[in-house]
Amino acid sequence: MKLAVVGDSLLDIDIEGTAERLCPDAPVPVVDVRAEHVRPGGAGLAAALAARDGLDVTLVTALAADADGVRLRDALAGVPAVFGPSPAATPVKARLRSGGRSIARMDRGGGPGDPRATDEMLDAVRAADLVLVSDYGRGLARDERLRAALADRPVVWDPHPRGPAPTPGARLVTPNHGEAERFSGERDAQDAARALRERWSARAVVVTLGSEGALLDTGGTPVAVPAPKVAVLDPCGAGDRFAVTAAARLMAGAAADDAVAAAVASAADFLAGGGASGFRPAHRSTVGATRARGGVVVATGGCFDLLHAGHVRTLEAARALGDCLVVCLNSDESVRRLKGPERPVTRQHDRAEVLRALGCVDEVVVFGEDTPERVLAELRPDIWVKGGDYRAESLPEADLVRTWGGRTVVVPYHRGRSTTELLARRG
Repeated sequence: MKLAVVGDSLLDIDIEGTAERLCPDAPVPVVDVRAEHVRPGGAGLAAALAARDGLDVTLVTALAADADGVRLRDALAGVPAVFGPSPAATPVKARLRSGGRSIARMDRGGGPGDPRATDEMLDAVRAADLVLVSDYGRGLARDERLRAALADRPVVWDPHPRGPAPTPGARLVTPNHGEAERFSGERDAQDAARALRERWSARAVVVTLGSEGALLDTGGTPVAVPAPKVAVLDPCGAGDRFAVTAAARLMAGAAADDAVAAAVASAADFLAGGGASGFRPAHRSTVGATRARGGVVVATGGCFDLLHAGHVRTLEAARALGDCLVVCLNSDESVRRLKGPERPVTRQHDRAEVLRALGCVDEVVVFGEDTPERVLAELRPDIWVKGGDYRAESLPEADLVRTWGGRTVVVPYHRGRSTTELLARRG
């Protein structure tokens, strides 16, 4: 199942430091900067979260051709995306942080002019089984051609006060309490949810209530979903985490109340882990931690459709060559192109989950292309491993790996153990 995340992407910068003294010429803290972390925000964060979950996701967004747009595109390097042009400067939110808390935020970018959806962006929307609209009020959700394309797709809509109303018939709309009150004029969450569901002709509206959970209205008796108690230093990104989980569960066939319950739990876990400020693409944190301690990063790749002994032996051999193993996993669409319309047998999020459960696998990165060059260029492993009847120098990616000083290794091929043979025997 394919998810498209459509909306406005932002560049978030966390400037981390320590504040132990005051400035001599003003009563403000002096922050000694220790690190700067760049990450996607808005729709970009939602898509990155979905990609880290192992979902087959495509980000559909508009980016300006400016320096911050280049940084944002780099931050989204692991996320399949269709980019259109933006007439406005890339929106940037830079947070100055000390002790795990934000002490100031500096915004820049934006400007007049709404982005317009390109034909390629519309094609990506039409190809999706479900669309998450992550509206950050920057104009993309107002595009009439985009709205016409959304009218034919199942939609989860995460609204913004500066944005337009959701397209009629949305599967689920996810305003927070403040947004719901502003949209409806009703202070009570239950009254607001009911009013908005009727006004927007939505199948369901859920009002998120922070530490109090969420309230869902589907036209019958409202459902209150409590939230686990967690310590929250920074709530940024919780709405994106909520919307992504709800969309994924609905796409998988869950009922609205089950999807919302899962989304509440997921948002709580996200906040307990530091929220958006604690978010790093999983493979980057794994690789970075390994390199920081002087370790060797190993990567391998493949479809891993039906995990069998040949796969496990190859993975264990690869892991033995270094200090962490990242598996580059072909997406469902990629497998279909390579293996035919009946494959994969197992969907990518399940394949990723099974691989991550193996003790020899440290991380899984899903890629949508037929070959792994793009994701390899991002990971830059010290060793690239292939299992099978190959010569290392004959592999097309071997030249790429050599450009950063890496090497390509072939581990033994285990004859008689392959997914194709297993399926043939089953038939």
